[in-house]
Amino acid sequence: MGKLLFWIAVVLVVLFAVRLINHQKAKAARAQEQPPNAPQKPGLDKAEEMVRCAHCGVYLPRSEALMKEGQLWCSQEHASIGVKER
Repeated sequence: MGKLLFWIAVVLVVLFAVRLINHQKAKAARAQEQPPNAPQKPGLDKAEEMVRCAHCGVYLPRSEALMKEGQLWCSQEHASIGVKER
């Protein structure tokens, strides 16, 4: 029983070492692909504020929302209909 546990431990250590080596290789490859001062892809560096449509209640990014009469809307159609009673 002791020998079986020993070999299981050896296999686990080897698998862990292989995984660690592969992780380091992948990290080095990513570092070579992109210089350290390269700009990030747009939209991935900062989360955008989500707002709610005054008519249907759907949440959407502020940059896609339509502002009309002090309210935020998801579309021109909902802005023309107005606020929905809930």
